[in-house]
Amino acid sequence: MEIIDRFLAAVVSPDPGDLADCYAEHVVIEMPFAVPGLVPARVETTREELRARFRAGTAVRRYTELSGVRVHECADPATVVLEYDVHGLMHATGERFVLRFVMVMTLRDGLIAHTRDYADPIAGARALGRLPELANALAGG
Repeated sequence: MEIIDRFLAAVVSPDPGDLADCYAEHVVIEMPFAVPGLVPARVETTREELRARFRAGTAVRRYTELSGVRVHECADPATVVLEYDVHGLMHATGERFVLRFVMVMTLRDGLIAHTRDYADPIAGARALGRLPELANALAGG
């Protein structure tokens, strides 16, 4: 599936625009494991807002490779389940990290229109140096 191949290549591209270009003009991103107060559980956004968000992310970290990639096609051809581990490097510390993702994507006109992103919030907070913020959010602070 072309968009999935483009998406996977774009995750590790040094140009954040490559990843944003995989998304529809208007997109919904849901994160069922998001921690309230730290990350929103649902975002309705645009491709250009995603482009800015991805660009800001590359100032802090760089995704360098993918492993464990599995693509599961569904009975509905507009739905794809994607599993992968993304390996990265934090610019400030040089620390390496691995984050595991499962994404349920809904495609429209060959682009990603909706995702449900399942990721480990502890691993994400650890990689980004945000464990104290995670603990505070979990404690209701």
